[in-house]
Amino acid sequence: MTVSLPLVLVLGLIAWSAIKFLGVRVWIVVVIALFGFLLSRTFLAPAIDSGTRSGVDVVNGTHH
Repeated sequence: MTVSLPLVLVLGLIAWSAIKFLGVRVWIVVVIALFGFLLSRTFLAPAIDSGTRSGVDVVNGTHH
């Protein structure tokens, strides 16, 4: 039996497990960065971009 999982899901699970159980290390940062790059190609990218920009505007105190 073959099970097909998207790479984004696998990297997300690895990143979550690493933060939860191992603490932050260099390879964990690399896995999370790869997860972010792959996530940017999904349907969630516009929402993530908008939320990030809004958060930065709030922190910087600039509102458009």
